[in-house]
Amino acid sequence: MASKQDLRRRIRSVKSTQQITKAMKMVAAAKLRRAQQRVIEARPYAAALERVMRSIAARIPAGRHALLLERPERRVTLVVVTGDKGLCGAFNTNLLREANTLLQSGKWESVDLVLVGRKGADFFRHRGRKPVASYPEVMHSVTDAAATNLARELAARFVERKTDAVYLLYNHFRSIIQQKVTLDRLLPIAREEQGSEGGASGFIFEPSAGALVHQILPRHVEFQVFRVLLDSQAAEHASRMTAMDAAAKNAAEMIDRLTLTYNRVRQASITKELIEIVSGAQALAER
Repeated sequence: MASKQDLRRRIRSVKSTQQITKAMKMVAAAKLRRAQQRVIEARPYAAALERVMRSIAARIPAGRHALLLERPERRVTLVVVTGDKGLCGAFNTNLLREANTLLQSGKWESVDLVLVGRKGADFFRHRGRKPVASYPEVMHSVTDAAATNLARELAARFVERKTDAVYLLYNHFRSIIQQKVTLDRLLPIAREEQGSEGGASGFIFEPSAGALVHQILPRHVEFQVFRVLLDSQAAEHASRMTAMDAAAKNAAEMIDRLTLTYNRVRQASITKELIEIVSGAQALAER
């Protein structure tokens, strides 16, 4: 059994760790509040813009814009959005496992990786997988400018026929305790059939769908990328807050167990000393 000094040292160590996890939980909670507000505000606009874009795409020929052309998906670009830091539970692990599964599934003949976030870059570098592009600093502070730059480079790859489709793999923020790994196709733009419910027949365009497509389509791609980055950021903060809360509770339970063990060892030590004193006194009295 450990000595009293070892137990005291371990209790102090666990208490120090508990203070760190509590502080990290509060920081994550503060960041989550802002990130959650941003993603909630962005979702209605992103959804409306997507409906409008699909409606426009259904009204014009696919050859009217390069981002609408559908080709057999032989070579695709997979954008993997991870976090910059750890200590956020299974947030990065689940995402990277899914990415690895997609790469080994043989679903596509060739997959070009675009990595957003430091964890994804580190993961694939250690496995000898070189991405076509890497953005390790984007998730540190998600901005519209960073999303626009990323979206334009992805669109350029598609237009130049370097890829047949662009997919986004990220953690979708559902709630503070639930984040889901999601795979969305960004390019080419999905087209709705004429007359479908909530589809192309639900909008009237002036001057015409063909005249608007060159303005709205690039904006749609940029904002969908921005929305995904916001989603991933909120999911990361939520996952970290949950993980640090669980760690703080586990530390409290460990402190209770160690304290109980320390008290037992201390009580046994005191009892042993009392027995020695009584035995010695009795031996002196019998002389």
